[in-house]
Amino acid sequence: MANSTISMSKIRQILRMYSQGRSKLSIAEQTGVSRNTAKKYMATYDASGLTFEQINSLNDKELDDFFGTVKEPPSQDRLLTLQRCFPHIDKELKRTGVNRRMLWEAYKKEFPDGFAYTQFCFHLTQWKARVNPVMHQDHKAGDKLYVDFAGVKLSLTDKETGEVTDVEVFVAILGASQLTYVEAVMSQQKEDFIAACENTLHYIGGVPAAIVPDNLKAAVTKSHRYEPTLNEAFADFADHYGTTILPARAYRPRDKALVEGAVKIVYSRIYAPLRKQVYSSLTELNSAILQALEVHNSQLLRGRNYSRRLQFEEIERSALAPLPLLRYEFKKHAHVTVMKNGHVCLGADKHYYSVPYRFIGKKIKLLYSTSLVEMYYHYERIALHKRVKSPYSYSTDKEHLASTHRFVTDWTPERFLEWAASIHDDVRLYILKILDRKQHPEQAYRSCIGILSFAKKAGEQRLISACQRALSYGIYNYKTIQTILEKNMDQYEDSLFADELQMPKHDNIRGEDYYQ
Repeated sequence: MANSTISMSKIRQILRMYSQGRSKLSIAEQTGVSRNTAKKYMATYDASGLTFEQINSLNDKELDDFFGTVKEPPSQDRLLTLQRCFPHIDKELKRTGVNRRMLWEAYKKEFPDGFAYTQFCFHLTQWKARVNPVMHQDHKAGDKLYVDFAGVKLSLTDKETGEVTDVEVFVAILGASQLTYVEAVMSQQKEDFIAACENTLHYIGGVPAAIVPDNLKAAVTKSHRYEPTLNEAFADFADHYGTTILPARAYRPRDKALVEGAVKIVYSRIYAPLRKQVYSSLTELNSAILQALEVHNSQLLRGRNYSRRLQFEEIERSALAPLPLLRYEFKKHAHVTVMKNGHVCLGADKHYYSVPYRFIGKKIKLLYSTSLVEMYYHYERIALHKRVKSPYSYSTDKEHLASTHRFVTDWTPERFLEWAASIHDDVRLYILKILDRKQHPEQAYRSCIGILSFAKKAGEQRLISACQRALSYGIYNYKTIQTILEKNMDQYEDSLFADELQMPKHDNIRGEDYYQ
């Protein structure tokens, strides 16, 4: 290919200008060589996969060898020997810290008459492009997990009605070993997406350094070339598992070429076998997917003598970070205002939780999972409660309340009933009627304390009489007892013959004759 009339310095000049993005026509004009000759050097440079700096570091002899001035064609046996080494070389390149120079040195030690380093790299690049023309990036073990949804959906069929429901198909693939995970989910919403990502991590038994999703809303709320805004729940999930989210750039298919290639393979190796049967539930469908997936991961890779599963066990499993002890709990959020009694209401359950009283009137953020409720104000967690789903009841931490409100947590209905029973059964019955009324607990407790305190102020016997009279009225509140005691109504004696007395005579009383 090389022309002896062209100096090595001119070849370097051609490649330098080409690496800078100059057009082929301008390069030919400025260097004084024909366009076809310049294109031959550029084509060889592109096929090598090397950078201009790597080629420029070669001396003139190595550069001359690189562009094929050797008249003798390389030995076919020597090339076949090198090609047999490529599957092992490709696998070793995925290990952290291993590079082409190290593997070439090991190759030369085993085969002293083998290719020089530049030809070694040239043939390796050609082999990788031929064996796998799309997935040509070098991926390090344990580095990235690529995730996406397949464009074609699967479906579930209701056994009774025959109604068909489409379901989404989640696909994930590890960069180095290409171990693949597939799961059917009901939607692309963040709950289903995060659950599928978590199931992937437990399927592979570890955590990669980064997860690379597409720019779907469940992962990215606002795409950006440099700093995309992550979905808050997905970022929290990544923090729980100690990994990083690296969203693919919009309109850059090469960023996720690996998972897009995996989706195409999934169509032929998983979709095709599944279409022979009808599935009525996600559990049944995912069980069938898992069986087909194991066959796919155990199948030998094209041009290699190992499968995805074998490659994963050998080079990638040990490179993954360990899983945390607890699984991630998906959290929802809500913004609420702290009420005057120092509590906030979680609308999903209609349950009330206390926060420190200094936040009364402030707007705070609630993060709640199936087991916990967290309260935040300006990114600071101010309270934590176990989630309780009983409506219209309170979860109160006594330390959260002001001193004037802490009595609510010191008293219980049982304590008031015991106190009242120690005075008289009728007093206990009246207190029970107070507690049975549908009112705020704080209001009921205040009424009970006020009524029972009359035992000291007016005496137990007067309180007993007042409660008995109030029970006959059927009116149950503090004000009634107070009025009875203040007006000495507890001391009135009821006449046994009151019903037998005649009505008094009075001029203003019209009588029965008036209406005739």
